[in-house]
Amino acid sequence: MEKSRVMIYVQHLLGVGHQRRAAAIARALVDAGLDVAYVSGGSPVSNLDVGGAAFEQLPPCKAADSSFRLVDAETGDAIDEAWKGRRRASLLDAFARFRPAVIVIEMYPFGRRAFRFELEPLLEAAASCAPRPRVVSSVRDVLVEKRDRRKLEETVATIQRWFDLVLVHGDADFIPFDATFPLAPKIASRMYYTGYVCPEAPAERAGDFHRGEILVSAGGGRVGERLLAMALDARALSRHRDVTWRLLVGRGMTEDRFNALAARAGDGVVVERARADFVALLAECGASVSLAGYNTVTDVLTTGAPAVLVPFADRDETEQATRAARLAERGLATVVDETTLEPGELARAVDAAVALGRRGIPDIRLDGARETARIVSRLARGRRMKDNPLGWSSELR
Repeated sequence: MEKSRVMIYVQHLLGVGHQRRAAAIARALVDAGLDVAYVSGGSPVSNLDVGGAAFEQLPPCKAADSSFRLVDAETGDAIDEAWKGRRRASLLDAFARFRPAVIVIEMYPFGRRAFRFELEPLLEAAASCAPRPRVVSSVRDVLVEKRDRRKLEETVATIQRWFDLVLVHGDADFIPFDATFPLAPKIASRMYYTGYVCPEAPAERAGDFHRGEILVSAGGGRVGERLLAMALDARALSRHRDVTWRLLVGRGMTEDRFNALAARAGDGVVVERARADFVALLAECGASVSLAGYNTVTDVLTTGAPAVLVPFADRDETEQATRAARLAERGLATVVDETTLEPGELARAVDAAVALGRRGIPDIRLDGARETARIVSRLARGRRMKDNPLGWSSELR
């Protein structure tokens, strides 16, 4: 019997969090017995594990910096209409070859509006098929807040026109989606909370060698350099200056900057590139110091690591600050403001986190990958659901 097919589209720009979450979902879909095509439009990510999914790389682009100006990842040039045409053709070709029963589009239309040049043609192509593929929006728990009511209404209209389902990878009892998307009630009949997409438990422990370390990380992207540098100064002011401080640097930092950071590290400080066993390191550390991106936060929640969160707050970014504030309210993290960060404050935060010690797994839904796979499997295999004009229910249990 031929497997049902699912196509995932994901575009990362600055960090790699979108890729990590989408890859975890891809692995869960494959484990659920689906045939998965994983279509990526960002710069290649080393060691990205998509399980048994077929990987398709579109002509890659990235954000030049935190202004999110788009450039061709291969040349560094600004993208133009000819480049967009090549991208659009590549995406439509992948769709035509794979013929999915379900299309999962990561973040759009809640973000990635700059990619409407290829996503709208994809949606139109899907709508013209018989049978029509089901279309799912896959979105994280918290959005960057938008004050433009017109854009919010456009997002709702796009959902109502093209999408069968919106899967919110969060927990409504922890952070309701309308906290950052106020028009969520208008799409409630198509919206479902999956729980957080979390890492699999580490297959092996990191070992006693790493026990009690202060683990400082900045995700896999190109932000967080200030936090890493600040940690070097904070260590000398901390009561835990005698344990190893391990700084994990994302692949987005250039070799020159990485080497400059490593050159500043003294005895007792390890500076290395981000590691595949990050979750295992968290399970042993004395405290984690990090940004407050989706994936790092779920890693921390899964392991119970004492956490210091320094939310990325450049320009109008509000996503990480919103998530970090909710964690602080629950007593799940110590939060430090990036805009006023100084070594003494960071050292005190680390000392406080270590003193609090490890906690149990919080009462927050952390089974998002498995739940997403269950729901998408039902859509792919054509099982009808009740209580929805489209025949697909927001009560999917």
